Amino acid sequence: MRIHAAIRASKRSPLLQVVKSAAATIAAWLLAGWVVPGQLPVFAAIAALLVVQPSVNQSLSKALERSIGVIVGVVIAVALGLLLGSPSWIVLLAIVVAMLVAWAFRATPGTGNQVAISAMLVLALGSTPDYAIARIFETLIGVVIGIVVNALIVPPVLVAPARRDLGLLGAELAASLDRLADSLPEPQTPAKLQELMLEARLLRPMKDAAEASIAAGEESLTLNPRRSTHRDELREMRALLERLSPIVTQTIGMTRAYFDHYDDSIGQEPAVTAIAEQLRRAGHDVRLAVQIADVSPEPETLTSAIPALTAPLVIRPPSSTHWILIGSLMEDLRRIRGELVEEE
Repeated sequence: MRIHAAIRASKRSPLLQVVKSAAATIAAWLLAGWVVPGQLPVFAAIAALLVVQPSVNQSLSKALERSIGVIVGVVIAVALGLLLGSPSWIVLLAIVVAMLVAWAFRATPGTGNQVAISAMLVLALGSTPDYAIARIFETLIGVVIGIVVNALIVPPVLVAPARRDLGLLGAELAASLDRLADSLPEPQTPAKLQELMLEARLLRPMKDAAEASIAAGEESLTLNPRRSTHRDELREMRALLERLSPIVTQTIGMTRAYFDHYDDSIGQEPAVTAIAEQLRRAGHDVRLAVQIADVSPEPETLTSAIPALTAPLVIRPPSSTHWILIGSLMEDLRRIRGELVEEE
């Protein structure tokens, strides 16, 4: 394992996220110190710091995880303290018991760790019932402040990354269709065929990236005060991705079939020229769909608003040596047309 990769992220968190976390932590420390005097409000500060997440929905999940973990940990610590007193080894016992309780209830790793940490801190700093109740109340203060700060200070809406990744997918999908169209009528070297196949395979991780970005965008709108402004945008992006995903599969399949069944005489088939033209039209219609959805990575490059796939392709039977490849390409073209053309 590379140490550098283990301790450094691929990109920085937004500075606003750091500011929000700092503001929530300071506010929780000051308010909890005033409401629950006598102890440093460590529990409140930690709760606020952990609860401020990239989205309001994630903040609520983390708040629930933190609150349940603290309450269960405190109850375990108080119960052990009342039963066994305060020998030093009881701290280790509390940690083990807390971990076993979390395991028995199938708690998430975050909740399980929080149960053990809370039990340990309560026994180390004071195991009386009054102290335990104060720490629970203090944690709830930190949780509430973390949620409020994250909800009020510019809640993040992750629409832009979804638009970017979907636009890149559409552009590359159209380019892949064009590359296959250019390759079909011409003789190809083994190196060119390998390059064509590798470029087609890149579509799959790009589709996965677009899917992840749209899912993150949808998650960022959950419980977000600004969700009504962007909900329709993400709904359109999701619909476009659902149209493009099968085309990605068909494009990779067509390229694979061409790669597997290629020979130098394939370009002499009369059907190949017609299929190549249909592929270019499919590429045009993919660009048009991306343009209509307003996710094009190059908005200054306009595509004709008239769909190019206006009629199914009808061809003469191919020669016996190429019928498998021609048939495979035609079937995939039929499926692509079904995704791009709205049948009356």
